[in-house]
Amino acid sequence: MQTDDFFSEALADPVNALVYRVTRTLTAAHPDRALLASTDALFDVEEFAGAGNCQVEYRDAPLPLFLYDWSGADRDHRREPTQAWATVTWEGNRFDLVQVSYTTGLEACPTTARWVIAQAREAAERFFGVVCAWNAEVRGEVLVFAGGRWQKSAALYRAIRGATFDELVLPGDLKRELRDDLAQFFASRDVYERYGIPWKRGLLLVGPPGNGKTHAVKAIVNWLGKPCLYVKSLKVRYGSDHDSLRAVFERARETTPCLLVLEDLDSLIDDENRSFFLNELVGFAANTGIVLLATTNHPDRLDPAIVDRPSRFDRKYHFPLPAPAERAAYVAQWNAALEPDLRLSESGRERAVSETDGFSFAYLKELFLSSMMRWIDAPRPGGMDEILAAQCRVLREQMNSASAAPSSETPSEPDADEDTLKLAAKMGLRRFGL
Repeated sequence: MQTDDFFSEALADPVNALVYRVTRTLTAAHPDRALLASTDALFDVEEFAGAGNCQVEYRDAPLPLFLYDWSGADRDHRREPTQAWATVTWEGNRFDLVQVSYTTGLEACPTTARWVIAQAREAAERFFGVVCAWNAEVRGEVLVFAGGRWQKSAALYRAIRGATFDELVLPGDLKRELRDDLAQFFASRDVYERYGIPWKRGLLLVGPPGNGKTHAVKAIVNWLGKPCLYVKSLKVRYGSDHDSLRAVFERARETTPCLLVLEDLDSLIDDENRSFFLNELVGFAANTGIVLLATTNHPDRLDPAIVDRPSRFDRKYHFPLPAPAERAAYVAQWNAALEPDLRLSESGRERAVSETDGFSFAYLKELFLSSMMRWIDAPRPGGMDEILAAQCRVLREQMNSASAAPSSETPSEPDADEDTLKLAAKMGLRRFGL
């Protein structure tokens, strides 16, 4: 039974028959034991064991196959079993675990089928439920959807942990309105249910790039502390956006209450998938406890059925280019964070505010970072005023050139290079997310 040909024979079957054929083979080989089969992605025993929840010992026969992923020079390589037979020890129970990964040709990622061979069906089913429930939880990570599959990202979670509302400069009462809206929603579940109102919420953050939408999303996620599901892309090599949207909303419904983040909504939803998106959003499924948090630089590219119809997005929050008051607050924040020799004078701060009309917050950040670099090349007390004014003219020309380019509908936002960001971090500017 457990010969080196076991996996080869399984993978030689047509994919539509593979799970059934393996199930029949295992049942015949173990007639006195219970068998549980699953292709549910949440039944990831390797992930469960990696957190110390059970012990998994892989056997040498049938010959297992482990694929290695390189995670970077400063990280451990990731080893993932694709075809393997193992012994699992969990809460005094011992199971055989058989795993076969295969590709149907219609999917972006392989499907993994797992079989638990146990003395008692009750123990196998309880193990299955515990593993799936554990993997469904989001703990100290963000669930990221890309390439047709979910992956947990602790790195993105750590990056979000550094974003707060304190350093976010927004016009008027926008920060307070955002926090009040979401705080009231999560505190009012009983009220919604008492009056038969679906307990779900949709917020759309609208405005030109570089004006705080992404930072606001990170600050919201950090402040609320709810599980966050982030959709990076719906595109897959095989299959369709419909499959991806179905997977996105199914996982969100399993993780409630949660935040489902769709950044740059206009790039995710198009004429091909709009109807399916709307069906998942406001169809038969309740979506109870899901807060859909979306951003867009181009609301004009979104169908009115998404933007303007009730029950799609309950509130639209606008993030415009910073007015003089917001620019003054931002300049003051930066200036206070700089070393004394790098700080602007009072007249330098006023000049920076007056000469940056039309700058986004992203351009204002680049203005300070690039000015710091120029000052380091020729440091002198009080010299930051003139350096920053000169850099302002350089960035103004860049903005004008980008706006005039016929192929550019929106001026691109500057990205600080890696050396500049490392320098800024050393100078204590972590509070700005650098």
